[in-house]
Amino acid sequence: MLHTRVDRGGPRVGEAQEFGPAAAVTRRAADRLRAGHLWVYRSDVEVFVPHTGSTGIAPGSLVTVMDGRGMPLGTAIYSDTSQIALRLISAKAGVTRADYLAEVRVRVGAALDLRAELAPESADNNACRLIFSEADNLPGVVADRYNDLVVLQLLTQGTAQQDVREVLAEVFAERLGAGVTLWERPDARMRELEHLDAPKGGPLFGDAEKTATVFSINGLQFNFDAGSGQKTGAFLDQRLNYAAAARYAKGAGLDVCTYQGGFALHLAQTCDRMTGVDASRGALEVADRNAELNPNLRAEVDWIEADAFELLREFETSGQRFDTIVLDPPAFAKSKRAAEGALRGYKEMNLRAMKMLRPGGTLVTCSCSHHVPLVEFTEVVTASASDAGRRVQVLEVRGAAPDHPAVLTLAETSYLKCLICRVG
Repeated sequence: MLHTRVDRGGPRVGEAQEFGPAAAVTRRAADRLRAGHLWVYRSDVEVFVPHTGSTGIAPGSLVTVMDGRGMPLGTAIYSDTSQIALRLISAKAGVTRADYLAEVRVRVGAALDLRAELAPESADNNACRLIFSEADNLPGVVADRYNDLVVLQLLTQGTAQQDVREVLAEVFAERLGAGVTLWERPDARMRELEHLDAPKGGPLFGDAEKTATVFSINGLQFNFDAGSGQKTGAFLDQRLNYAAAARYAKGAGLDVCTYQGGFALHLAQTCDRMTGVDASRGALEVADRNAELNPNLRAEVDWIEADAFELLREFETSGQRFDTIVLDPPAFAKSKRAAEGALRGYKEMNLRAMKMLRPGGTLVTCSCSHHVPLVEFTEVVTASASDAGRRVQVLEVRGAAPDHPAVLTLAETSYLKCLICRVG
């Protein structure tokens, strides 16, 4: 049973009922919110206070967040299942659902304006992230465009609702025009965490028969199928890193954890030989079809279905040598507790890669684990260089493409690290 807490020297939290449902948070959480963070973890909620006459707070409700003295900190989307119990959507208290939907419309428009500036559509590039959740002040909303298909993810109890879908569909239809189809595709992990219902079948607007397309990144062609693949599809955050890596790539190339061939096909423009490795046969089948879309690549690409760690050990033991190696594994640390194990994984991968590179070779090493910050990732690569006895020069330190903007006060949005190194 939840009890209203009497605050030191201030009003009772339960007296702020003009704001509707409320939540009192710890001083630590209040300080974070005042500093610009947007999340409150369940462990930092001291008490929930339902609206007058209610017995509880419905999942997905808008809740006024208050500090221990009863001072409002803003309005947040509430989840009754996630460890992130509150996601701030406004610094104003008492935001109504109608206010929120009107603000969603404005913020989606602003996000699309930003993408038109940062990633303008062209024949060489017609895919980008249109909405990036908290980074666009739209917590729980992600949208990616692949040519004439847009894939939407509604990731929280407060956003996976019909009124939000309708607003998003209206704005996308107005801004993107005819010929574009919008599909909602839930993230399986978030759907489980948030206890979300499956969306209704069919697109939110557009051609119901349109589920696949071909899109362009950096002048290369890729397949996209809204019904398969990881998350919303290709890894658009690596778009500019693909092009940067190709500028340094040469000789015999190896792309570890290639997925659908993003790095491998870009490097095949400048390498003499190219090998892409992934544990997923389905991903490699798409990668092979992507190679067929680009017949003018300098190098043919061989695909190997294998566990990355096992294959690297085998290659090192057998004396295989390469001039360019890309390491782009999936997130090793999906939680803070997994960070230590993730660092060990990054260490092993980078150490073996450095031992396999010829003098003067190029190493492109990436991490998309936001629980492993750039400093710690760089320390792992440094330790690998020391253990391998190699002199490693960092040529570029890169992150996600600008259509995946980071918020300085929300470290979780600065998740992607990419180091381009010369290994002596």
